[in-house]
Amino acid sequence: MLRPQGRSGRVHYIRPFQLDLATINVDSPSLEPAESDGANSQPENRKDPRARPLDFAAPLPASPGTQPANRPMPLYALPFPAFDPVLISFGPVAIRWYALAYIVGILLGWLYARAIFRRERFWGSPVPMTVTDYDDFVLWVTLGIILGGRIGYVLFYNPSYFAAHPLESFQLWKGGMSFHGGFLGCVLAVVLFARHRGLSILSLGDITCAAGTIGIFLGRIANFINGELWGRPTDLPWAMVFPTGGPLPRHPSQLYEAALEGLLLFVLLTALIRAGALKRPGFILGAFSFGYAVARSIGEHFREPDPQLGFLWGGLTMGTLLSLPLMVAGIALMAAAMRKEAARRT
Repeated sequence: MLRPQGRSGRVHYIRPFQLDLATINVDSPSLEPAESDGANSQPENRKDPRARPLDFAAPLPASPGTQPANRPMPLYALPFPAFDPVLISFGPVAIRWYALAYIVGILLGWLYARAIFRRERFWGSPVPMTVTDYDDFVLWVTLGIILGGRIGYVLFYNPSYFAAHPLESFQLWKGGMSFHGGFLGCVLAVVLFARHRGLSILSLGDITCAAGTIGIFLGRIANFINGELWGRPTDLPWAMVFPTGGPLPRHPSQLYEAALEGLLLFVLLTALIRAGALKRPGFILGAFSFGYAVARSIGEHFREPDPQLGFLWGGLTMGTLLSLPLMVAGIALMAAAMRKEAARRT
């Protein structure tokens, strides 16, 4: 139970308690113990067989290992900011924050990629493609992100539901996108476009991954604004009570993931590019794959798993399991890029 206190906007968390029905007269509206009235009364040391402890916290199961019974409940929790998921609406047409995150992320990523193309010193040789080539590629990668992300969500996270409701697979405005599906869609777009134009697949993948971290950051911020994909219960002072997350304060795991998968990965990849990583085609692609897998796995320790899946093998989540092959692929790509560089020098 939560009760706002004072003008600070902070929320006091009240410890759950138990109520023993054995002490209540079930036939009386009063909460006073039942009194003896002769033959119809029960002995004082006998309990009503229907009576059992009523636990007001029972309908609120916590994630394994996150809220043990003997752990003290937090006294305070930050209130969730009241965001409207719809940014602007024009009659039946509505522009949502999540859609805006995709649009702005793709636009800023495209501008960032164009800036990298103009710096030949990052490549160490003639740039393997033109700015015009990448301008044309933006449409391909946009389709890869949207189609791959949606198909990945349908197949990885809720196949049984969409098998029973196949038409809802096309209702993108209801939400439900998978990063790993979107990543596979981007890979397919890179391979098809590079072969179509006769470009280097690895170099195109490098620049696309470097720019993609911007969209990941904005997408996680949009998750936070929508109040979705919240974290597991916690008693940390920055815990938040999300509108759809029940009364328990939770990790704002969307912000953790935005910082790790988006901001931190962007900084690391930018540093690698400035250090000459683009001279080894495939290295940035591998670094992104490995770095995202590690960041996502860390974030999954704080994020509540999808309710239709829960915890899987060994207490792992679907996000962690899907990140493991991505981590292995990233290591292989970086090793292959380094070997090619060493072979070229010898």
